[in-house]
Amino acid sequence: MAVDRALLESASSDGVAMIRIYQWEPATISLGYFQAYDYRQTHVASRECPVVRRATGGGAIIHDREMTYSIVLPRKNRWTRENAELFRRVHRSLINCLAELGVPGCQVFDKAVAESRSEPFLCFQRRANGDVVLKGFKIIGSAQRRLKDALLQHGSVLLSQSKAAPELPGINELANGPGLEVEVLVSRWPRYLEQEFGWKTFPSGLDKAVTTRASILEQSVFASVDWTRKR
Repeated sequence: MAVDRALLESASSDGVAMIRIYQWEPATISLGYFQAYDYRQTHVASRECPVVRRATGGGAIIHDREMTYSIVLPRKNRWTRENAELFRRVHRSLINCLAELGVPGCQVFDKAVAESRSEPFLCFQRRANGDVVLKGFKIIGSAQRRLKDALLQHGSVLLSQSKAAPELPGINELANGPGLEVEVLVSRWPRYLEQEFGWKTFPSGLDKAVTTRASILEQSVFASVDWTRKR
């Protein structure tokens, strides 16, 4: 979380866009920015998991057998202004990638979903227009946060069911065929992002300024009890 926030700040100051893909160890709950901390006690299966609070909104995510991504874009990028379309296109690129792998996901576009007041604890039990579902279950969700002159989009692809969230089947439980490994998705997805947006992606590490700032943010914000329990 601290690295993503540092990348967001960096995009705001130096205008560099970044796509980051990662997983978690151990299984961890990330609360949406606006969620009440005490609400986590209502979900029995995940009570033993460590918890952090994201800078982005939405419901709680059990980061276990899934792929997390973040995209940070500076103000000059057109998709920072067209952020709703960014949300839909990123999900469409994942749908196209999964289709090649034999997984027929589709996006939800339903006025009733947009007007729903239901707020389950878990993100993958909620529905927002543009979410990706498979056989009626959500498998991809995302959320955004704007800071000064940049935009952060967080998202999660649910690969397999977690013991900390047994009510949520993942792609490997829902799709017919061999199990999907995260390495396969990571290797193929950038090509579909490039096709969707006209981007040119290339591998890159984190520069020293970002890692230094992330270390500061980790201690002062994301590892802080005050931040985690602020709501």
